[in-house]
Amino acid sequence: MLTLNSAPAVYLACGVTDLRKSIDGLAAVVKYSFDLDVFSNSLFVFCNRDRNKLKILYWDHNGFWLYYRRLDSGRFKWPRQNADQSAMAISRRQLSWLLDGLALEQHKAHPEVLARIAV
Repeated sequence: MLTLNSAPAVYLACGVTDLRKSIDGLAAVVKYSFDLDVFSNSLFVFCNRDRNKLKILYWDHNGFWLYYRRLDSGRFKWPRQNADQSAMAISRRQLSWLLDGLALEQHKAHPEVLARIAV
């Protein structure tokens, strides 16, 4: 089962990814296109051209997990690729929004509180 709390970082592959790639192909994208460590205990999220399927690659102490999600209807609110950005770091909260069909930026959501003092 996918637990979002176990991964310290989440990276989205901006734009389109060919989801015929399996673990080795997606790991190569992470290493060579994103210049990130695929063994870093992070979630790497990829989406297809129609934005109705995604894959999440995750390294767990002795092997990879490859999660696959296909929507029966609707589309994911996936960010487009900029010329200088092939991957973007997002929060686990933003990943939850994305998986629920929401945009990465929720203007009506409660903002994160950074103060760590209880009165």
